[in-house]
Amino acid sequence: MAHNEHNKPRKSGAYFLIIFGALLFMVAPTWFADKIEYGLATIVLGFAIGGLGFYLRFVRK
Repeated sequence: MAHNEHNKPRKSGAYFLIIFGALLFMVAPTWFADKIEYGLATIVLGFAIGGLGFYLRFVRK
């Protein structure tokens, strides 16, 4: 069983990226309600981070 490590699933931060992106996406409008540009940029950033996590976890395989 020299190659047992090849059969183990790899742990990645993809779920963290998905959760963090969704959190930014939902919380940004309340944090930056008075500054529309910052709120929109944070929403786009959250969408991009969550999309990257989704790609790394589900699409790439």
